Amino acid sequence: MEYTDLLERQIIGRLRVDNPWWTEGEIPSFYREMSPRLYLDIFYPLVTDIALKRAVILMGPRRVGKTVMLYHTIQRLINDGVSPQNIIYISVETPIYNKIYLEQLFNLSKQTLGKPENDNEEYYVFFDEIQYLKEWEVNLKSLVDTYKNVKFVASGSAAAELSKKSNESGAGRFTDFSLPPLTFYEYIHLKGYDNLMIIRPMKWLDGLVDCYGTIDIDKLNGLFLGYINYGGYPEVVFSERIQENPGQFIRHDIIDKVLLRDLPSLYGIQDVQELNSLFTMIAYHSGGQFSYEAMSKESGVKKELLKKYIQYLEAAFLIKVIHRTDDNAKKYQRDISFKIYLTNPSLRCALFQPIKVTDEGIGDMVETAVYAQWIPRQRTDISFANWRLSKKEQGEVDIVGIDPARQKPLWGVEIKWSDRYVQHPGELNSLLWYMQNNGLKEAIVTSQTQTVDVEMESVVLHFLPVACYAYTVGRNTLEHNKSFYGL
Repeated sequence: MEYTDLLERQIIGRLRVDNPWWTEGEIPSFYREMSPRLYLDIFYPLVTDIALKRAVILMGPRRVGKTVMLYHTIQRLINDGVSPQNIIYISVETPIYNKIYLEQLFNLSKQTLGKPENDNEEYYVFFDEIQYLKEWEVNLKSLVDTYKNVKFVASGSAAAELSKKSNESGAGRFTDFSLPPLTFYEYIHLKGYDNLMIIRPMKWLDGLVDCYGTIDIDKLNGLFLGYINYGGYPEVVFSERIQENPGQFIRHDIIDKVLLRDLPSLYGIQDVQELNSLFTMIAYHSGGQFSYEAMSKESGVKKELLKKYIQYLEAAFLIKVIHRTDDNAKKYQRDISFKIYLTNPSLRCALFQPIKVTDEGIGDMVETAVYAQWIPRQRTDISFANWRLSKKEQGEVDIVGIDPARQKPLWGVEIKWSDRYVQHPGELNSLLWYMQNNGLKEAIVTSQTQTVDVEMESVVLHFLPVACYAYTVGRNTLEHNKSFYGL
């Protein structure tokens, strides 16, 4: 038997294994028993829009549930009446598929199903981990142009590189969709604690908005701490065994694969130890202010190389750089200082150890957790304000929202893990200065347990527990992203 015939038979055998619904009529029970991500309700309509001749590119960091979402999408298609034999799943990173074009894999799948090569049936074709195929974007664009009755879906972990190639080669052919780590809203939902939350409408910016409170703040705070330590990845949420040693799961299966394999192969990084050391330092100080000058002196790495490393870490969805504005919402011409946040706080726990409420770094991790609810929000630009309040004191507001048209502040939020400021609001010097300087009549200040409005002269400070605020922002981010995709 010739090698090519043997290889083809092996590929067909693998396709049968990877597509059990061709014979069973449903996805494996292992996936059926998992709770779907809430983002599936946004992703699924993009997949089923056959009329839109675009492939959907599912992007996100490792282990956030991209493959599981593909399986849940497949099951929902079957439930909605699509023939299981018109749904094809191909994991591109499977070694036997190495250097084989996507079209060839698609045609071999149809051959396996006994379908004619040039039929006009509708198909849904899923290519998982597509970044492992060289020039995937050219392959996929050709498929979209050639097969008008087929909806192609691809997933990948190297998000920025996927997005870049998607924009360059797939203009008008690809729709990008980002799946973030779990938000606190999703975490509460997956853990089955939705009944802890109650809607508390709040007057905000001349309107009434849905804000969420809780019937048991102590229980919610315990869940919030669990989210900070273990809550970014669905597998960790549901596995007590993994929680006993999250470092082994997250560090080896997520961080090491990204730092030691994905980024070096994509960007030709020579010194992976240097990159690893930089990320470890950033993770420990998540939420802190950084400058290339100080980082270069401390690490001995040249500033230009540091800039590239940080871009790479952002590309892998491990960190997010947040730029600062001054007390008038103006961006600094020389942006020498910025903040860096982990995209989800449980990365720090994996590298070091679980954080406790009494630990010194709890404030920064609470702030990181809040930013993790904002980061996935599509086309929403948030920043922090930082300026010289006096000769000896810097002024700062943790999160500010800016009107992009007028370049004026719309709102400000101060993140605190303490009830102290409910009784001593006058100590919030920076926030009060910022509000007065920009004509803001109200602001949000988070607390540990207290929900109360405090009026001071001509302004109102809305105090609410930081866990409730994180839940509200996570929920609103999901709703915002639905609107972004026209749902």
